Amino acid sequence: MNIDLTPQLEEMVRQKVTSGLYTSASEVVHEALRLMDEKDKLREAKLGQLRKDIQEGLDSGTSIAWDPEEIERISRVRRAAKADDGA
Repeated sequence: MNIDLTPQLEEMVRQKVTSGLYTSASEVVHEALRLMDEKDKLREAKLGQLRKDIQEGLDSGTSIAWDPEEIERISRVRRAAKADDGA
């Protein structure tokens, strides 16, 4: 298989080999493809989890409206009760 690379990519491959991290251009390409495959699998796993989370949300039932003022009121009551318990 022959692969055409841009001059920038060719230089990147040369630098990797020159650095001593890789013994050949082929080794650099193998590692790049391995990392790309790993990244694709991670992306697919995250997407699968997102789909699962969305479905769980849809399956959880009808949503209810929430009132931020009511939540703040409940929070104040809980803080006051906690302060009373500590005194």
